[in-house]
Order: sequence, then C-alpha cells, then structure tokens
Amino acid sequence: VNLSLSLLLSSLSLSLSSRQMTDLLFTEKDLVTSLKDYIQAEERKLEQVKQWAEKLDSLTSIATQDPEGFLGHPVNAFKLMKRLNTEWGDLENLVLKDMSDGFISNLTIQRQHFPSDEDQTGAAKALLRLQDTYQLDTQSISTGDLPGCTLTVEDCFELGRIAYSESDYRHTEVWMAQALKQLDEGEESSVEPVMVLDYLSYSVYQQGELERALDFTRRLLELDPEHQRANGNLKYFEYQLAKQRKAGEDLRYRRSEGAEPEREESEGRKGVKKDNLPEKKKYEQLCRGEGIKMTPRRQSRLFCRYYDNNQHPRYLLGPVKQEDEWDRPYIIRYHDIISEWEIEKVKELAKPRLRRATVHDPQTGQLTTAQYRVSKSAWLTANEHSVVDHINQRIEDLTGLDVQTAEELQVANYGVGGQYEPHFDFGRKDEPDAFKELGTGNRIATWLFYMSDVAAGGATVFPEVGAVVRPIKGTAVFWYNLLPSGEGDYSTRHAACPVLVGNKWVSNKWIHEHGQEFRRRCGLHEMD
Repeated sequence: VNLSLSLLLSSLSLSLSSRQMTDLLFTEKDLVTSLKDYIQAEERKLEQVKQWAEKLDSLTSIATQDPEGFLGHPVNAFKLMKRLNTEWGDLENLVLKDMSDGFISNLTIQRQHFPSDEDQTGAAKALLRLQDTYQLDTQSISTGDLPGCTLTVEDCFELGRIAYSESDYRHTEVWMAQALKQLDEGEESSVEPVMVLDYLSYSVYQQGELERALDFTRRLLELDPEHQRANGNLKYFEYQLAKQRKAGEDLRYRRSEGAEPEREESEGRKGVKKDNLPEKKKYEQLCRGEGIKMTPRRQSRLFCRYYDNNQHPRYLLGPVKQEDEWDRPYIIRYHDIISEWEIEKVKELAKPRLRRATVHDPQTGQLTTAQYRVSKSAWLTANEHSVVDHINQRIEDLTGLDVQTAEELQVANYGVGGQYEPHFDFGRKDEPDAFKELGTGNRIATWLFYMSDVAAGGATVFPEVGAVVRPIKGTAVFWYNLLPSGEGDYSTRHAACPVLVGNKWVSNKWIHEHGQEFRRRCGLHEMD
C-alpha cells in the first residue's frame, strides 16, 4: 500500500484515458520549460535595470555634492540632457516590455487540451473511491511515505469541498479534518482555518454528531467571533443538543419505571448471517483480497493442462496453456495467448478512438455513460487490420464458438481509479431489448484479454461466488454467461475493481447465441 500511495495521487481521472493523461504530463513539462524561459528573460531584463540603477546611483551621488561644479563641465551637462531625453526613455521601454508573450502564447495554445472541471471532480471522486475500496486512511494518503506524494492543505480542502458538493458528508469530514490537522501542525496555506471549520462543523452535524459539530463551531467563533453563519449554528446546535439530551433522560426514566422495556432482537434479525453483506461490501472485500475463499477440496479439483480443443489443426502441434480459475461458474484462463506485438498493435489501433465507456440502458436499450463504469473504450473491426482478424479466429478456434455473430473487439483502458461495478454481461428477462439492435441474440459467453499487468488493484471479481481473477499480461479468461438451457447464469455477475496503482488494458469479445446452435447445444435442464 505504501508503494501505491506514491502513485495514487498522481493521475486520477474520471474520464481521461492513460494516453490522454500521458499527453497532459508532457504538456505540463513543455509549459514548465516555457515558464523557465520566461523567468530567465525577466531576470535578464531585471539585471539590466539593476545595472542602470546602480550606475546612476553612483553618478548622482557624486553630482549632487556640487551640482554647479558638476554641470560646469560641458560633457556632464551634455550627458545629463542625453540621459533625460533619450536613455530614460529607453529604460522606460525596457521596463514596459512584456517578456511573457511567448509563455502566454504557448499557454493559450495548450489550454485547449487542459482537463475540465468535470475531469478534476472525477479525479477527486476516483481518489475517494480508492480510499473506500482499499480502506486507505486519510493521513497515509496525505502524508505518504515516499517523496513527492503528499497532499497540501489546499489539496485536502479541495477534496473535502468536492465531497461536500456531492452531499458526501463522511468524506467531507475526513478530508476537512486532515486539512485542519495539517494547519494545526504549522503548514502554511492560503486556506483559512475558519473556512475548514465551517465545512467540518456542518458535515459532522449532517452525520448526527451534534456535540462534535458544536465543538467545531465554538472553535470557529474563537477565531472569528463575528462569523454570522457560525453564530446562528451555535444557537441551533445548542438547542438541538439540549432537546436530544432531554429526550434521552425521558427515555431512561421510562425504562427505570418499567414503562418501556428493552427491545429484544427479532428472530429474523438474530438469524442474519455475518456473510450476508450488501453486494458493494462483498465487491470491495474481494478487491482487497478478502471475502469468500474456495475450500481446499474444491481447489484440488482445479487443474492446468495443455489444450488443443480436440486436436484442432492449429493447435495440434502447439497446444495452449489452459488453467482452471474457478469451478462454478467455470472460468478458464489461457496463458501466453496474445503476443507483445499483438498487444501493442491493438493498443495503437484503439488509442485514437478511445471514448468514455458506455453501458446498455435497460429502459431504452440504448448505450449511455454511467458513473459505475469508469474507463475509456474503443471498438475494432476484423477487417481494419489482420491482427484483429487473427485474434478473432483464435477465440473461435479455442472456444469452438462462431464469432461471426459476436460483437466487435472492444478495447478498454482503466487508469488509476478506473472501475466497472458489479454487472451482468447478458441481458436479463426484464431487459428484452438489451441487444435487440444487433439481432444476434443474447451474449452467450465472454472472452477477456488482459493486455497489461496491474501493480495493485484492477482484479476481475465475481461477488456472488467469491472468485477473484487477477490481471496477467498476455493471458485471457473465458466463461459462459448463459446456461445450456438458455437461461442467464446469475453466478457470472462480475466487476472490475478500481485500479489502485498502474494502468489496466483489456479487450473483450462478447459472443452471441446465433450461430452456436450446433456448437453448444441447448439442454433440457438448466444445468445440463
């Protein structure tokens, strides 16, 4: 985690791909070079002015000791006229000369490529998402262990402010508290403690902690006794706290009189299992490497093998390495299945077309963006380059499924904080129009290439069953989304964990039902 903190704070973005982020990094480097050139030009200009001032200071000191005697020399009189008539004008032009033209021009040109307010907000949200998913504490993020990865008071304040604008009062509290802590420790900042305390007191109040809200408000008023909002809040918080305490005393009195016995937990509540967690919690646990584990007995039934798909001609002499990742649903990983050259070519083809990834709207059947899917993607057709055609053919040879009715190869890039929350790849019964426009039926299977290693995070997890598949460059995983009966396999609900450190590249091939009638025959029962 310590290593992750040094990179976590560098390039978080909601909607920018790693390529765009890299371009921005070099843009900033170019601007720094331009800024340094401007500084040097200003320093040269200032040095000329300084030399002029020192020369005249020495001259006028001597001249004013005996003005008449000094001006009695015709050369001195001439030079005084010349200085005042010509040289001071030249100096005026030098002082007024704007040395910033080159820098401003470069900045104006580059500004069109700068991130927007939406991008900055997205970067903050990504950091907050990583903080929650991987349980990173605010202090560690802000004051990381490695040089160059610290957050200033201004940074912490901005994170808290963005959380506040989203009505996320818990994150508002933790980041404003961190900003206040750094101010208390003596860090110089343009952010005033009063501003931090104002946000802090309200965010704590919104979470129902009246006493703490009151303490922060009192501290604010010690710094600014005339703060109008704080004075109003002080009275309101005191009133609410008194009311709360009185209600507590009345309740304790009724209980002591036997009027209101302690409530017992209901049988239903007692019967809740600890592992009956909300899906989001399961998902986050699996992303952290926690959660459901496969038993040793089940684990012993998973194997590695050399696979030629029933002596397929292309793999008879060179079978591929196949590994069982999970048993139910059956998830297979293929090792060394895509070469380095192929990976780079696919990325090269996709990069110019990367756009914010979309999802199918179950109501309209149309593609739309969503906050729960944070990545950039592009689609590659088989006829635009032979490498795409070869990859498609490889998928068909190894799965035995017809890819003629499959979707185009989707290439996706997840930067730091990029994720895709739990979802199904197939269309459910309540989504009859999910893939209607394709006319090829439902998504029967998913093939997923990993085109990069990921230093931390970025796993593919299946919350329903506890499976965790980690990215390994050059490998691919495959699973069926539909049971032989044609019903959806709900155990295949999966998610892409947020990328904590690094850059994740994947490519997906979604294979559809049509064309598989004689390749994967239907069964009379769901589990046939």
